[in-house]
Amino acid sequence: MNVAIIPARGGSKRIPRKNIKLFKGRPMLAYSIEAAQRSECFDRIIVSTDDEEISQIATSLGAEVPFVRPSSLSDDHTATVPVIKHAIDFLNATGKSVDYACCIYATAPFIQPEDLRLAFEKLKNSDGAYCLTVTRFSYPIQRSLRVMDSGSIEMLYPDNYATRSQDLEESYHDAGQFYFGRSRAWLEQKPILANGSLPLVIPESRVQDIDTLEDWRQAEIMYQVMGNQVE
Repeated sequence: MNVAIIPARGGSKRIPRKNIKLFKGRPMLAYSIEAAQRSECFDRIIVSTDDEEISQIATSLGAEVPFVRPSSLSDDHTATVPVIKHAIDFLNATGKSVDYACCIYATAPFIQPEDLRLAFEKLKNSDGAYCLTVTRFSYPIQRSLRVMDSGSIEMLYPDNYATRSQDLEESYHDAGQFYFGRSRAWLEQKPILANGSLPLVIPESRVQDIDTLEDWRQAEIMYQVMGNQVE
């Protein structure tokens, strides 16, 4: 069985109720659920939450909420992997064995169903533990700066001072949309950003972290410019 698991706790601090706050007229959570549905990759789409209102909205959008996430996995410091492991353990205990599980973040309005399909195929046809979306840094990290307490700056990698940007290796970062993984990788709590994980490179134009209200406004502008360019 393949499952999509969408973590959506109720206690977000910097953007209160972020996971169900209206984004372009719809609860933010709706975009992740819809992408999972349209990908046709999953036998079940589950939302892991500790919040009754989020649970009601998730089920109204066609997802399942078969359990209440325990408070021990719902604080500000809980990592992603234990949350997904908890959901897989719950499903396995009901006799529904999970083969692949995809963690889809609740605040990923630019996620594409086709990316989910491509990641699943890439994972299935490999020995990898996970497949995740990544995108390149727009500026070479080898020429990044540190702002000192004195107010001045220094290079983090001063050996690259005289190196042309085009001569530096391209670097990538987690796009923060989803992690498609084998069940055993989640259960063994293997690290995601490590050897054994496969990248699915996506354009920078479809990547925006949403952690602050400024991020939220930027995402709305991006979505408007894109004209809701989804499959």
